[in-house]
Amino acid sequence: MFAIHIEEIAMTHTSARPPVPPGVGVIGLGAMGAPIARHLATSGIPTTVTDLDEVAVDAATAHGAVAAADPAAVAVAAGVVIVVVATDTQLRDVLTRPRGVFAGARPGTVVLLSSSALPDTCRELAAAAPEGIDVLDAALTGGVRSAEAGRLTLLVGGDPGALDAARPALRPWTAAVHLLGDVGAGQVGKTVNNLVHWAQISAVAQALELGRRLGGDVQKLRMAMQDSPTDSRTLREMDQMRFTWFEKDIANAEKMAAGTGADLSMARTALAFMRTFDIDAALRLLAGEDPGLYSAL
Repeated sequence: MFAIHIEEIAMTHTSARPPVPPGVGVIGLGAMGAPIARHLATSGIPTTVTDLDEVAVDAATAHGAVAAADPAAVAVAAGVVIVVVATDTQLRDVLTRPRGVFAGARPGTVVLLSSSALPDTCRELAAAAPEGIDVLDAALTGGVRSAEAGRLTLLVGGDPGALDAARPALRPWTAAVHLLGDVGAGQVGKTVNNLVHWAQISAVAQALELGRRLGGDVQKLRMAMQDSPTDSRTLREMDQMRFTWFEKDIANAEKMAAGTGADLSMARTALAFMRTFDIDAALRLLAGEDPGLYSAL
C-alpha cells in the first residue's frame, strides 16, 4: 500500500498537467459535506457550495462560502470540486447532467468523488470526464465526528499528480491521505475499513453483553479491554458513534465481492446483528443495563 500523509512534502511528477484553477467547491452539504465546506471557508480558501437543502446552503454561506445555483456553476467557480452525495445515481447525475460538474469544469480541475460508491461507478465517471479534467476516487473515513473536527482520513484512487495538485484543498479538513492505487481503489479501501468497523461493533457489543449476563461489570470490563490486545477506537468510542449506513456498506461489499470467491460470512453476521442494535442499546449496554439484545444472542 502506497500511503501519503498530508504533512509530507508533495512529490514532484514529470507529467505535465494544467494548473488547478483557484477555489474549492463542495456539492452535497449533509453530515459530511457541511463540515468540510465550513473548514474550507473558515480557512480562507474561496469556497463555493450547492445543495438542494436551502437551510444547509445558508449555514455554509454564514461561514463564508458562496452559494451556486447548480453543480456546473460550482465547477465554473472552483478548481477542486468535492462531491459528497448519497448514492451512485446521484453521483452520476451531479457530474454528467446538462448542468453538471463536467459541463462547467475547466482544464486542470480535479473532481473528488467523496461519496460511498462502487468502484465501477468511479471508473465509469473518470472515463467520462472531459479532456483536462481529473477524477479522483476519494472515499472518506472517520465518521461525522472526524468531519466536524477536520480530521478525516481520505482513501484515494487515481492519478498521483492530480492528488498532489489538489492537496492544498485537503489540508483544512483531513488528517491523513492514502493513495491506494488507480480510480476505484479508494472505494475498495473504504469497503475493507467498513467491514472491519461493523464487525468490531458487533463483536464488542456481543462480548460485553455476555460479560454482563455472567455477572461482570461492563464498565470495568471495557476499561480492562482497553489495556489488552482487544483495544480499539471502536471499543473506546462506541458510545459516540452513529450506527448508520451499515446496510449500504455491506450491500456494496457484496456487490464488489461478486465473482471474487471472497468469503463475506462475517459481514452477513454483522449485518444481522446491526439490525438489532442502535445507539440507545449501546448506551444501555455500556452503562451496565440490559440492552434488549435477546434476538441477537
